[in-house]
Amino acid sequence: MHTSIPSSSGSVNGHVAHVNGSVSRAYSEGGSDSPEVSLGGSQSSAYPANGFTQPPYSNPHNEEIISHLYHAGFQTGHYADTILHVHQNVYHLHAIILSRSPFLAHLMSTSPQVSGQRAIYVHLDQEPEVTEEGFAIALGYLYSAISLNLIRPHNARSVLAAGCLLGGMEDLCGYAYEACRQSISVDTIGNWVEFIDSIPSSSDSATTPDVPKPTIFGLYAQRLKDDVLHFLVDTLPDFLDLRHAPSDRSPAPGSNGRDVLLQVYSRVPFEMFKAAVESPSFRVEDPTGSDQARFKFAKEAVELRKRGIARGSGAEETVVLAFGGGNGGLSSVHITRKMRKRPLWKVNA
Repeated sequence: MHTSIPSSSGSVNGHVAHVNGSVSRAYSEGGSDSPEVSLGGSQSSAYPANGFTQPPYSNPHNEEIISHLYHAGFQTGHYADTILHVHQNVYHLHAIILSRSPFLAHLMSTSPQVSGQRAIYVHLDQEPEVTEEGFAIALGYLYSAISLNLIRPHNARSVLAAGCLLGGMEDLCGYAYEACRQSISVDTIGNWVEFIDSIPSSSDSATTPDVPKPTIFGLYAQRLKDDVLHFLVDTLPDFLDLRHAPSDRSPAPGSNGRDVLLQVYSRVPFEMFKAAVESPSFRVEDPTGSDQARFKFAKEAVELRKRGIARGSGAEETVVLAFGGGNGGLSSVHITRKMRKRPLWKVNA
């Protein structure tokens, strides 16, 4: 009886329908199969193990291979078969490694190879979030996870963008996203607000209002929006010690916390400003989160926005406090925006 070896869909290096180095043998004598004796200490063997226990494999061979691939393959470009052009940089890389990325695999399969080395071009003119540094870190991740050590708060968003573009990098994207989330602070919230404002929203499309326009960040775009909103509603008031009434809290050193919060909210895009102020979780100068306290803060913020982000937009923002208590637990503070009416000019004939 022959031992069957599963066949591959195609030939593997040097072999047809067999895995490298495997040989199909038959042990038969007199029409009966000889018993197979396992020398690997398998528990399924009918023979005693004779006191022998196979120690766990601990040779760092795989780590050495990966380290060699990263240093000799990615950092120095030895034995490269593919030249990648991106921004103003030229990388000498290896097709078998690049094929881990669906984006690069498609690019290689559709790029003609006219000489010994294949040349591919990555155009990022329409993707400003993908910087040279972020792309290099994501590219290196194809060779080794050591690239994760290069992610910093200042480059995390670019690495996330590059990882989403190249694809097949769930671990890298998750690591970069977490670095992004942790980098949201009082000092960086202005930059994050500008970033959120640049992401297409569902209101930007009149034909499909419920479907946001695609962005390079994919599902991470909405997650980052939610993180920024959570920071504005919950984390920032806590950090500025604005959860309590002015008489109940100690004065914050330096800038007044309320002024800082007003300045931040005066620059927030309208949809996020509306969502934050209308959220019952937004509690400013009142631990109970009263509507009156939020209404007072919102009025001051709207006045600042008229002189800033809302100026020249052709729209007028207003804040309304609803009375009656019939909101079923919903917010009684509402932010509205309507287009200003253009003056009509009478033309005499």
